[in-house]
Amino acid sequence: MADIFFEDFIEGDVKTYGSYTVSAEEIVAFAREFDAQPMHVDEAAGKASLLGGLAASGWHACCITQRLMCEGFLLRAAGLGSPGVSEVKWRKPIHPGDVLSLRRTVVESRTSKSKPDMGLVTLKLELLKQMGEVATEQVIVILFARRNPGARLA
Repeated sequence: MADIFFEDFIEGDVKTYGSYTVSAEEIVAFAREFDAQPMHVDEAAGKASLLGGLAASGWHACCITQRLMCEGFLLRAAGLGSPGVSEVKWRKPIHPGDVLSLRRTVVESRTSKSKPDMGLVTLKLELLKQMGEVATEQVIVILFARRNPGARLA
């Protein structure tokens, strides 16, 4: 049962979720399946690259972001889907042993003009390394049901 609705996303609100430790085995397994570039599957190739060692694929980082978002709030929310991700930036490499968390900032929150029983929330999602460095950054819009869809709009 959902306990997080559109009205709970206040512009400027910042929350941090989760703790996720990345292993070398996970990095290599994901890369072999989805992004088998040398720096993601081979330690020596990773060291020779700009990434400075075996590093998670950016797409792997996006998947970890999704997991932390689901565990942190999305599975408890009245989510209705997403029209898409407008921005993805890979800022710092993710190496084996990195402990990641997710910082969510509400950038914009507005009621849909065509469907007033739902709202659109723009979120900035930052995957943080253990020392607070931003590893990845995404901007995403998610549709959420309103708690009281019949209530008068402010």
